[in-house]
Amino acid sequence: MSIIRSQITGCGACLPEKILTNAELTRMVDTSDAWIVERTGIRERRIAGEGERTSDLALKAARAALADAKVGVDALDLIVVATTTPDETFPAVATRVQAGLGMTRGAAFDVQAVCSGFVFGLAVADNFIKARQAKTVLLIGAETMSRLMDWTDRTTCILFGDGAGAVVLQAGEGKGEASDRGVLSTELYSDGRLHDLLYVDGGPSSTQTTGHLRMQGPDVFKHAVVNTTAAIEAAAKAAGITIEDIDWIVPHQANQRILDATARRLGIAPSRVISTVAHHGNTSAASVPLALAQGISDGRIKRGQLVLFEAMGGGFTWGSALVRW
Repeated sequence: MSIIRSQITGCGACLPEKILTNAELTRMVDTSDAWIVERTGIRERRIAGEGERTSDLALKAARAALADAKVGVDALDLIVVATTTPDETFPAVATRVQAGLGMTRGAAFDVQAVCSGFVFGLAVADNFIKARQAKTVLLIGAETMSRLMDWTDRTTCILFGDGAGAVVLQAGEGKGEASDRGVLSTELYSDGRLHDLLYVDGGPSSTQTTGHLRMQGPDVFKHAVVNTTAAIEAAAKAAGITIEDIDWIVPHQANQRILDATARRLGIAPSRVISTVAHHGNTSAASVPLALAQGISDGRIKRGQLVLFEAMGGGFTWGSALVRW
């Protein structure tokens, strides 16, 4: 008996033109290129230009993903945008993208799970497709994290960048086996008790301001490695495969040390982990699809391979998704 599988049929990306290097940051805060690279692996990040909004980046990534999938706007049933930096408090960025694409049917909404947003959004899209409420879904991770930075805080402003990545998911058939093409499993978690380790100190109902990002780096590091490793293992177990069966891990790009520590904990070679952190920095919900787009464009990710997405973000939220490409 066949089952419905959500298959990723297209991928697109958008990065702002402006590059902010570590050398330039040294003229803004008390830091150095060596200090940043040693602790994070980041060498540069992209910064949205004046007047360039999250929805602008999202729309460009969306168009690229639709073109890659060879899917027309009229086929879309749903748009989901994962973001923590919307253009406005409301409406959703997804509706801005919907209007920009000229989509006049279906629905569009945002998902807010900070850096885990794309993985959470993938689970949402997958479940809409499996429930037969949608056949074609556009999922986007888009951020302008630079707008939340305190540019006097060297512990945070060195880490983040802007960008957007998108995928098209379409309903396909499978046998209910790990050999199926498409989303095989998703695992989502959160723990609100850890709020103070990573948050923004503002918002409409608290300060009536946007606020700045605040983080307790060492504690976030420890939770990231432990939690994402557990989520990866859970996704593999749910799909009935082993960690060794996974061809590529496409992680949230928070810090190269986190990526390396996670690989060691899983017992896999770092070469199986796709990293873009050196050139993108931490783009929150955009980081996983941006890394995916890189892995596809350079030929590493191939049809039939097992690809594991994982992420952790403020809240805390974390999760994973296993996909047969």
